[in-house]
Amino acid sequence: MSDQPAHRADLRIDVAALRRNVGILAERARRSGARTMVVVKSDGYGHGAATVARAALAAGATDLGVASIDEGRQLRAAGITAPILAWLYAHDEDFAPAVAADLELSASSVAQLRAIAAAAAAQGRMVPVHLKIDTGLSRSGCPEELWPELVAAAAKAQADGDVEVAAVWSHLASADEPGDPSIDRQAARLRRAHEQARAVGLTPIRHLANSAAALTRPDLHFELIRPGIAAYGLDPVPQHGDHGLRPAMTFRSSVTMVKRIAAGESVSYGRTWTADRPVTLALVPVGYADGVPRRLSGALEVWLAGRRRPVVGRVCMDQIVVRCDDDEVREGDEVVLFGPGERGEPTAAEWADELGTIHYEVVSGMFRPRVTRTVVDEDPR
Repeated sequence: MSDQPAHRADLRIDVAALRRNVGILAERARRSGARTMVVVKSDGYGHGAATVARAALAAGATDLGVASIDEGRQLRAAGITAPILAWLYAHDEDFAPAVAADLELSASSVAQLRAIAAAAAAQGRMVPVHLKIDTGLSRSGCPEELWPELVAAAAKAQADGDVEVAAVWSHLASADEPGDPSIDRQAARLRRAHEQARAVGLTPIRHLANSAAALTRPDLHFELIRPGIAAYGLDPVPQHGDHGLRPAMTFRSSVTMVKRIAAGESVSYGRTWTADRPVTLALVPVGYADGVPRRLSGALEVWLAGRRRPVVGRVCMDQIVVRCDDDEVREGDEVVLFGPGERGEPTAAEWADELGTIHYEVVSGMFRPRVTRTVVDEDPR
């Protein structure tokens, strides 16, 4: 596809970077004897779920994970045939479409399990089920005191031919803080839950390791790792060293107008910035409606004409203004708001630090109605 700068706003998605990142993760899993499930929920963290899924599978992923059944069905409609696990449902979810789409499903309660089994029986199919135990995150997952009832019901449903208990799993709360004692506590709880499942005749695999644990805790890889953010090149544990990941998303626009202003002239709403001498300004047609947080006013920089430049004045709904001093810039010049950082451009992680959030939130919220998405495949070296 074309790699020309977008007139308004564009997300450049580098599938070579996606393959590189997943290859690094999958190789770690292989050394542990584990498979790799890449999480592509929320439209592949804003990168395009089908694009990410194809790149991940080409790079060694064996499975895919999504939050909702609709997300899984969309991957099936895109021609993805690999195993797909969905795990988050409405309270009255109809599981029939999931069964028809050959999705694997998570069950956190006897009621969920029975609803899944009933949908499978109605279609004469057996559904792989992953039993989720709450080991300390206190979101979805079966409470420990109810776990014996769930595994007993699962053993019966499997004997009836409606489900196959494929896995026992959970999710870590603090894996991005290596050494946090909760990690080992959660792992111990998962091991106990797995032993209880085996005691009633089930033979499931285990999965617990998210991106951070996949990178820092090979002992918790078990039979399957479940990376999300690391597949997109954003490191959840940068304090642990360089893992060789490369961000796959670049947010860019282009200059739509260049002008000079005199000393004493102000820029944007509220006149929060005033030129102390004549300067060149570049108008860029992106704003908070396109994913540039207004909270970055006064702190935002962009990459333009070979260097970082400050955005002056407030971020508006549709546009920002870049200070270029006396440098020559032209209409149509590419403007990078964030990218891999290899040229010195800002990164999504820098945005997150400035906003007091995490890079997950930055990238997953970028794909918006006025933002296009361009897929490229380039050697990231």
